[in-house]
Amino acid sequence: MSDWVPPRPKHGVRPRMDVAIVGAGIVGLATARAIASARPDLRIVLLEKEPRIARHQTGSNSGVIHSGIYYKPGSLKARLTVAGKAELEQYCAERGVPYERCGKVIVATRSEELPQLDMLADRVGVERLRELEPHAAGLGALHVTSTGIVDYPVLCDWLADELLQADHEIRTDTRVTGTAEEDGGVVVATEGDYVTARVLVNCAGLHSDRVANLSPGGRTDIRIMPFRGEYYSLVPSRRHLVNNLIYPVPDSRFPFLGVHFTRMAKGGVEAGPNAVPALAREGYRWGDIDRRDLQEILTARSSRILARNYWRTGLGEIHRSLSKAAFVRALQALVPEVRDDDLIRTGAGVRAQAIGPDGALLDDFAFSETARQIHVVNAPSPAATASFAIGRIIADKALERLG
Repeated sequence: MSDWVPPRPKHGVRPRMDVAIVGAGIVGLATARAIASARPDLRIVLLEKEPRIARHQTGSNSGVIHSGIYYKPGSLKARLTVAGKAELEQYCAERGVPYERCGKVIVATRSEELPQLDMLADRVGVERLRELEPHAAGLGALHVTSTGIVDYPVLCDWLADELLQADHEIRTDTRVTGTAEEDGGVVVATEGDYVTARVLVNCAGLHSDRVANLSPGGRTDIRIMPFRGEYYSLVPSRRHLVNNLIYPVPDSRFPFLGVHFTRMAKGGVEAGPNAVPALAREGYRWGDIDRRDLQEILTARSSRILARNYWRTGLGEIHRSLSKAAFVRALQALVPEVRDDDLIRTGAGVRAQAIGPDGALLDDFAFSETARQIHVVNAPSPAATASFAIGRIIADKALERLG
């Protein structure tokens, strides 16, 4: 909890914004767009600690526009994914943002996975799989025609430009260090300055729980644990092995989809990601270690429960991280012709996985709210796909407070 005390202006009253949004990833930008569309008269400022927008989860994901087929019917995530996908595609089509509805196959490589496919939708046979992805292995598959691809950072540039043209503000290199509610609004401390607003919206992703806990009223017992997903790319001469997207049958016990192949909107084919605990909230490599983050991971009761429940799965993911051969073997279950020399390591992303105090991996959107603050403490994958829809929900919450 922060013990920060709001400063008193030395010269008159500091101008107040209507809405301050922490985090300029796609959820923060989509929220700002939804508020601005509903109320053009309002003044919005986005506060982003990085020197550029969409730096972390938005800028490091696989670029997939998900269909929503995996998610529990009736869940907030399922509803928002379907609605958000439609809005996102409409936005891209109207603005000329490049995207493609390419489709994907979800492949069962073992007989015990076939019932899971049938639970999702009617599966197609092996002959149809061969037509769609001639180099894929499997006993059966689903052809999900509505799945697409887009370059999310490019999409964010469009959203940011529209906000700036409407005279809203995006302040980069602006880290939030404290918050306090007073006088019918919120005072937000940043490094060396402060911002006042009628409403604060927290879309800080990897740091969303910490931003919530800066204010006593916004405290949450949900904790963000960072998981790194590492990627390889197929060399150009082997990209013909994958036409579009090839996914394994998901394990319903985990919110991760397993290593897969994705054709990228900006060109090329990515393979991955795995899911290993990161040693920093922004830990894109094993050598990225933050003492505060690591201490929190090691000492939290929820971490110990998580490790006890899923240690076998965790060790397997770590093994694939440290051993390229193990990573390749996992990919060969989907495309047997892939070889070690076909893959080049290309980078990683870090996922903000929310964990409950009981060690449960949270798999739906979650909020912590006060009279003047809205904290998005869990925006799970596919938050990018759902961003326009989740942005409208957050905007509605903010507009209710503004009156």
